[in-house]
Amino acid sequence: MANARLIILLSSFLLLLLLVFPVSGQLRQGFYKNTCPNVESLVRSAVQKKFQQTFVTAPATLRLFFHDCFVRVLSTLLRRSGCDASVMLASSNGQSEKDHPDDISLAGDGFDTVIKAKAAVDSDSRCTNKVSCADILALATRDVVALAGGPSYAVELGRRDGRISTKASVQHKLPHPDFSLDQLNTMFASHGLTQTDMIALSGAHTIGFSHCSRFFNRIYRFSKQNRIDPTLNTTYALQLRQMCPTRVDPRVAINMDPTTPQTFDNAYFQNLQKGMGLFTSDQALFTDTRSRPIVNQFAASNAAFGRAFVSAMTKLGRVGVMTGNQGEIRRDCSRVN
Repeated sequence: MANARLIILLSSFLLLLLLVFPVSGQLRQGFYKNTCPNVESLVRSAVQKKFQQTFVTAPATLRLFFHDCFVRVLSTLLRRSGCDASVMLASSNGQSEKDHPDDISLAGDGFDTVIKAKAAVDSDSRCTNKVSCADILALATRDVVALAGGPSYAVELGRRDGRISTKASVQHKLPHPDFSLDQLNTMFASHGLTQTDMIALSGAHTIGFSHCSRFFNRIYRFSKQNRIDPTLNTTYALQLRQMCPTRVDPRVAINMDPTTPQTFDNAYFQNLQKGMGLFTSDQALFTDTRSRPIVNQFAASNAAFGRAFVSAMTKLGRVGVMTGNQGEIRRDCSRVN
């Protein structure tokens, strides 16, 4: 009798662990080979057309994927979903994820990329309503990185789309421009990502852009002693002041990589070595001696950065995924079925 009770308790505990810490075992390469064998080429073609229209397609789609995976919505009892395309859901009352101040700046071109790729996939009768928006976003992200000159990589598939998207779920879930290394490490570790993963993913800023308000204090009112952040290259800071005058149009966007802004490469890390990280959180990666060796390694080798980025993106793509019969496959990426 005692053994039976112990088995029941252990079984309940294991079930609880699976609910709290869901595994990604059902994600796999070639997930759609029998249901939508051309899914990758269909997505790639649509993404390529969008990319040819505007380069913003690349950073916008990449940032959309990151924001989707990092915000984990409580979808069922003790179950938080991450990479589930919940960031794409719209609401009539302005209470969805993308309505939060941290998501409001997500460029429309990222959403449009996924919508166009979804339409291309659904146009194939074998694929109609068979591929999730979450998987299309993951594939499109890989494709924009490759189109911008970065590494191409195999994408694990099999994600399901979430049904819940709340503005409140975004609060304190995304890294901010003024984060320290400790704050970055803590946030990334909560998703099973290491410091090296975090530094590699930060390298996505090589094709990123930002509005002046996100770093305004660094160049105008850092402290009483220093108007300009002393970790910021002075020449670069003065250039930023020219591009971001005190009464700058809030729509003005600045390239995060001032040297090769439209190429996915390791120039971001070389810029950090020169004090040219746009955000405090960027420059902290080099200023802090604990992370500096990895920055120097990536700055010296684009190949090393590429390998680390692919590894980190694969791990990021597994965060809080729903698989099997969980969630749904949305017919329209902006609303639940």
